[in-house]
Amino acid sequence: MSPFHVPSEAIILERIQESPNIFTLRLQFADNTQAFKFMPGQFNMLYLYGVGEVAISIVSDPLDDHFFAHTIRVVGRTTEGLSKLKAGDCVGIRGPFGRGWPMLEAEGKDLLLVTGGLGCAPLVSVIEYIMRRREQFAHVDILQGVKHADDMIWRKRYAQWAQAPDVNVLLTADLPDHVNWPGDLKGNVVQLFKRLDLRPDNSLAMLCGPELMMKAAITELQQHNMSDDNIWLSLERNMHCGIGQCGHCQMGEKFVCKDGPVFAYPEISANFHLDSI
Repeated sequence: MSPFHVPSEAIILERIQESPNIFTLRLQFADNTQAFKFMPGQFNMLYLYGVGEVAISIVSDPLDDHFFAHTIRVVGRTTEGLSKLKAGDCVGIRGPFGRGWPMLEAEGKDLLLVTGGLGCAPLVSVIEYIMRRREQFAHVDILQGVKHADDMIWRKRYAQWAQAPDVNVLLTADLPDHVNWPGDLKGNVVQLFKRLDLRPDNSLAMLCGPELMMKAAITELQQHNMSDDNIWLSLERNMHCGIGQCGHCQMGEKFVCKDGPVFAYPEISANFHLDSI
């Protein structure tokens, strides 16, 4: 049987509680003889024995080829069960699945990374990838918006990323904590565009988060004369199989699990409308 059909056993090396309902699992395959190869933006299916399976983005850098990490929000029975695991416990892994971010196309370009909520997770691996290969990319803008300040779970990472050469980090929250909030503004992430000096002819945008936010960001980028071909986004759907067989994640003629989850905007623009979100 293909490893894409049968889960492989992975051991939890570390469990990190990021917020009251968000945690990170750092994992290593029980048979650690082969490196785990993946691209930023891909995902795994995490299987909790006797409970169920769930699709989760990989948040680590492919250079860390003998371990990988997943950041998970508790939203149902399987994720709640995963939240109770500790270092030394095991889970099942199928993957990696899907198409990742266009890292080769991004080389030499200005990058605009726009995320909302835990939508940051599919872009964390991109940012880590860029930071460890900084000379391959031009200017980087990282924009992150959250509903509440407590949802800003990677504050230390944002501070570290902001210290890298030619990297601009802008943070905003709908409900900031004015005592401990490290961000710049109150409100949605799209309003941060007015603080940018975009060069649309040599820029590539990567978007992830709530689809209403991504739609607003696309409109803003188009108004800045950004080509649709240079706008990429990662979608979330109810993915049960990871290989385009169950049909739960079908979007028009595309399957988010195998044709995405990362798409160039023109590929899905016909099915990406406000009235369908």
